[in-house]
Amino acid sequence: MSIFSSRHPHHHPLSSQIHAISASFHHQCLVPMRVSCSTAATPTKLIKPKPKPHYPVIEPPNLVAVALPPPVKRDDPSLQSTWSHRTWVATGCTAVAVSLAKCVTAAADSHMWLEPILAGLVGYVVADLGSGVYHWAIDNYGGATTPVFGSQIEAFQGHHRFPWTITKRQFANNLHALARFITFAVLPLDLACDGPILHGFVAVCSGCIMFSQQFHAWAHGTQSRLPPLVVALQDAGVIVSRSEHAAHHRPPYNNNYCIVSGVWNEFLAEKKVFEALEMVLFFKLGVRPRSWSEPNPDWTQETQTHPSPQITLH
Repeated sequence: MSIFSSRHPHHHPLSSQIHAISASFHHQCLVPMRVSCSTAATPTKLIKPKPKPHYPVIEPPNLVAVALPPPVKRDDPSLQSTWSHRTWVATGCTAVAVSLAKCVTAAADSHMWLEPILAGLVGYVVADLGSGVYHWAIDNYGGATTPVFGSQIEAFQGHHRFPWTITKRQFANNLHALARFITFAVLPLDLACDGPILHGFVAVCSGCIMFSQQFHAWAHGTQSRLPPLVVALQDAGVIVSRSEHAAHHRPPYNNNYCIVSGVWNEFLAEKKVFEALEMVLFFKLGVRPRSWSEPNPDWTQETQTHPSPQITLH
């Protein structure tokens, strides 16, 4: 039986105590609480619209029509060899051959072969560097009226406009200017010196310098039209390759000047040797190299145009 199931539940003492506790708890739970809420008005901030950016208006440059020289033809007199050209090439080759013969003769008499061979290798490397320095100088400075070098400067600068014309120059026409220089430089050494080491250097260096223009012409030729031996020497890196020299005829026209083997081109480009020389000459003499004037129509390569075939309807 439960303690709450009595006949007289209101008179049971335990029931009275439970009722009192329950009433007290009910009274505490019903205590009123005052809750107050307040809102504060936030001031509105005015956001100014951002001004639209001002872009400068670039006007198109005024284009000036440049009269281009007519394409050079194969039978153009400027590409033909003359007897004067052939004579200078013959004397230059003779001077180089005499130097080489004296090197071999002196080496055989003294039984000394290693030193002349090493001297020849040094001459080969120096010739490539010398061709690059000379090529850089006449490409960037001087003009047709420059004393002594004017004709070569004009020819090299015109070569940038029509680079393919060098493949149409006859052999003596292409080499006579350097052959003349080699004749005057090597012939006195042939007469005055007999050392095998000296002539080993002189023969290889002067020969590479004189024939550098022919290496240059082969670098502009197509592989299918070049002799297989020339292609093999280009691929082996013995003479300047077509891909190596092609970079010289692309903007910014300030690298890959060496035209014997091209072995110096990468080093000179990485160290920015010619750029440093150009800065020195500019700050010391106020002379700007021609490669700084890009874009320049005088340096823009013109492709060889072939006449389109004519079709006649009968």
